[in-house]
Amino acid sequence: MNFVIKTRGVFRSARGSSRPNRALLRKATEQDIRQVDQFMSILSDYRTVAILVGLMLIGAAGTALISAGSRTGAVDPLLIFFAFGLVLAGLGTLVIGHRMIRLSLRHAGRETRAVLASVHRDALTGVFTRSYFMEALRKDVHHGSDKSLGYMLLDMDNLKVLNDGSGHSAGDAALAHLAKTIAQVMPGALVGRLDGDEFGIAIADCDNRGALRRLAEELLCRLDEPVKIAGRPTRLSATIGLALAPIDASDVDDLIAKADLALYKGKKAGRRQVIAFDPDMLGDERHRRFVERELRAALLMDELELHYQPVFGTDMRVRSHEALLRWRHPVRGMIPPIQFIGIAEESDLIDKLGEWVVRRACADLAVLGTPVAVNVSPAQLRRSDFARQLGAMVAEAGIDPTRLIVEITENVPMIAGAVEQANLDAIRTLGLKVAIDDFGAGHASLQYLRGFAFDIIKIDRSYVANLGDNRIDAMIVGAICDIARSLQVDVIAEGVETEQQLEKLRLAGCSAFQGYFLGRPQALSRLDIASAA
Repeated sequence: MNFVIKTRGVFRSARGSSRPNRALLRKATEQDIRQVDQFMSILSDYRTVAILVGLMLIGAAGTALISAGSRTGAVDPLLIFFAFGLVLAGLGTLVIGHRMIRLSLRHAGRETRAVLASVHRDALTGVFTRSYFMEALRKDVHHGSDKSLGYMLLDMDNLKVLNDGSGHSAGDAALAHLAKTIAQVMPGALVGRLDGDEFGIAIADCDNRGALRRLAEELLCRLDEPVKIAGRPTRLSATIGLALAPIDASDVDDLIAKADLALYKGKKAGRRQVIAFDPDMLGDERHRRFVERELRAALLMDELELHYQPVFGTDMRVRSHEALLRWRHPVRGMIPPIQFIGIAEESDLIDKLGEWVVRRACADLAVLGTPVAVNVSPAQLRRSDFARQLGAMVAEAGIDPTRLIVEITENVPMIAGAVEQANLDAIRTLGLKVAIDDFGAGHASLQYLRGFAFDIIKIDRSYVANLGDNRIDAMIVGAICDIARSLQVDVIAEGVETEQQLEKLRLAGCSAFQGYFLGRPQALSRLDIASAA
């Protein structure tokens, strides 16, 4: 936004002021605008007075001329010229004065409104603040309104990765570029920054879902064009949820909630998606809330179980077990973790489940007779006190820390920030081992093997399944084993289903094996531990 010099100075002080000061500034500025409006009203009265004065001057000049002519019988032309000159000069002065005052007041009004607008702008991106955006949105979206509006809820993908990898200045540059791109693609849109990396975009007079989707897809295409951030070309992406008013909702909060449901579905689908709200999503949301409510009850009612799958060494003796969470629902039966872990990660339930798993695994160690691996969610690692609490649970159980293995998914090194990295370092300092699970499932990079401290690699089952038919997969498994030997870390092959796969994995150099061919997950009471080392 272009401001005059005086306004820029005010804007800088407003941006740097505290929230109470900003409120005072907004109140003072609104008062200034009211005063300007009053002056404009006075100016309108001034124009009326000027016309009346002009008419009076003309009348006075005409009267003087008539009077002079009646006395002398003739009117001197110079007198006529002089009289009309005075009249014109008076009128001109009035007109010029009116114009100058009007221009000054307009200029003051623009300046004052610019300052007021800056108070409602986000300092980094220049879009509207959340409070102002919501207030403006409520004017168009409410019960009884006949205005149509298309709403986009946009969330930037992987901004945290950019912040952690290139610094917060790079993240700020990405957000500023996003705001600039939105303005280019949707110049007439109302845009607000709702959260750190979340933006609301309102398109007036839009009742076409397809057109709104195409506009959102155009925005994603523009963001995908490389832009230089932190000195290197960077492609940005976002996930967008769409909803229409009044078709989908006639209330602002309901409209945003439905766009948020669409956004959530887009994130689950892999990000960089444009998803429009569909009424069926309400059923999905009800299901999610139902599962969350039932899962909280399961923790209280002791409906959770740990099943243990053995991991065999090259000598075919059990060297460890992996603890796998199961939920024995009284009505729906046994529920696998894939159906509830994702929902738990969206709430505080993942912390409660994680604590339950660790305590139960520590209690079962004496019976198992081998080390136990427990899976840890990225959501748990984002908690700054996770390692400290894990260490406290291990100490409370009185077990040897080397007998507990923490398994993390292989995308954790990619998204790990300062908190996650500190937790992982602290876990290894406590004496626990760290294993990268599902290595090669889609995000793995050999860079992890060089720059990330761990003790075990678990090769994803997709490589093992294709081992006999795909020469490239066999070469990748062999290469991972060679690198692991040089780093002095173990390699466990997951998903071993056949004798042929087992033999090939042995030849490739794997140090341990896990799969249904060797042993299925079983409850502790049914587990055969006779072959344990």
